Amino acid sequence: MNNNCMDSKSGNLELEKAKSHIIVEIIEYVPNAVVIKTIIKKSTGNISIMSFDSGEGLTEKTSPFDTFAQIIEGKAEIVIDHISTIIEAGQGIIIPAHLSNFIRPNGRFKMIQTVIKSGYE
Repeated sequence: MNNNCMDSKSGNLELEKAKSHIIVEIIEYVPNAVVIKTIIKKSTGNISIMSFDSGEGLTEKTSPFDTFAQIIEGKAEIVIDHISTIIEAGQGIIIPAHLSNFIRPNGRFKMIQTVIKSGYE
C-alpha cells in the first residue's frame, strides 16, 4: 500500500454549480496513486470523489464525524473496527464516528466520500 495521494486542484476548489456532471468521469485513475478531488467543501462538511489505482488504499484513521462512502466504480474492501466489508459499485456504507477504519487495496475503484460535521459528537 503506497498511499501516494494527489489532490487534483485545477484552479477550482469545487465543481461548477448548476451544471450536470457525469460523476464517474469527474476523476481519472493515476498510476500508483490515490487521487482526491473536492466536490463541495464547507465548514459543515464536505463531499470528495476519490480514485484508487490497483494496490492503493488509505491507512488506518478515525474521524470525529460519521462518513458515508459510496463506491461508484469497481469495488473496495473497507475495514471498520476490524470488520471487513466488500462494497461494490452502487453500494455505500456509513463509517461511524470514532471507529478505526481503512481501505484495503482491492483493484481499481472510485468512490464518493461525504462527511457531515454536526456539533461535537
